[in-house]
Amino acid sequence: MKLHEYQSKQLFSRYGIPIPKGRVASTAKEAKQIAEELGGKVVIKSQVLVGGRGKAGGIRLAKNPVEAEEIATQILSMEIKGLPVRKVLVDEAANIITEIYLGITNDRAARKPVIMASAAGGVDIEEVAQVSPEKIVKIHIDPLLGLRDYQARDVAASIDLPREHWKAFISITHGLWKVYTECDATLAEINPLVITAENQLIALDGKMIIDDNALFRHPELSDMRDLDAEAPSEIEARKYGLSFIKLDGDIGCMVNGAGLAMTTMDIIKLFGGNPANFLDIGGGANADKVAAAFRIILTDPNVKAVLLNVFGGITRCDEVANGIVAAMQEVKPKVPMVVRLVGTNAEEGREILANAKMITAQTLVDAAQKAVAASKGEIQ
Repeated sequence: MKLHEYQSKQLFSRYGIPIPKGRVASTAKEAKQIAEELGGKVVIKSQVLVGGRGKAGGIRLAKNPVEAEEIATQILSMEIKGLPVRKVLVDEAANIITEIYLGITNDRAARKPVIMASAAGGVDIEEVAQVSPEKIVKIHIDPLLGLRDYQARDVAASIDLPREHWKAFISITHGLWKVYTECDATLAEINPLVITAENQLIALDGKMIIDDNALFRHPELSDMRDLDAEAPSEIEARKYGLSFIKLDGDIGCMVNGAGLAMTTMDIIKLFGGNPANFLDIGGGANADKVAAAFRIILTDPNVKAVLLNVFGGITRCDEVANGIVAAMQEVKPKVPMVVRLVGTNAEEGREILANAKMITAQTLVDAAQKAVAASKGEIQ
């Protein structure tokens, strides 16, 4: 789950990371009032969960409250990469001398968190990594020991940070580590962390991504979710406890088990097809849950065929079949459906589906080949 800049910076502030004075506004009038309180130049920043806000005109400098209101009016009427701007962050403008990148994320290959820093802050870190990877410093953190002071000092020295700022930098780095771990984040990023003309280190921008699997521990963070940035099908799937990710293909997939779902998607690709989604109905799905999953798949207009691959262990195949038939009666699909049922009560399940005139398959290879053919209109 991605957090907006203002949400990330509010969390940063709680962990001792200095941020500019400012507040979020939903109207231009509120933006003007905040600018008046700050009493000087302000930056009006669109709050949308996409990159490239500045290039799209979503971040602008205002010299006074009147100009702040005018700019906020313009930004609040924008759409950036298809997302409407519903809020703006009004921050006190900073006198920037130097920009630094600082972030912590997961390194899956190393199975450890990694702290990354670069003196080339203020730009896309992906661009720096591609063009000048030597400018990025990376240090892995032992999850049992946590971030050590010497590691923060090593980072500061490696990016040639002036020694007078080391103490503040170490404090900020420790704050970033704490917010990263205590909020169960997969990314905590400051870009840029700036040295101002007043010789202070301030986090001008912030970005956090929270692990969805840990949100049950953080109801206060779960409430921060912005639904504008999510596909309606993914929002609907979450209501039923389904693991669903929308993709760009035309073969809908409904599978029980994440590993089996990945395998199903791979084998569809192997035979020349493209999966339209990842969907794991879980181990104990009942008929209602299966019906909900089926409805979600069929709301995608790109879906030309559906492949259902179920290994019945905890999930009984007859329950799955009943859910499929119930969903068919409700949704009335107009696309062919291929089903592979194996496991507990598989024969009963196949009998239910045979009566519903669905395409069945004994093996996953057979099912994938039939699904690809059905998506191309070769079989009905």
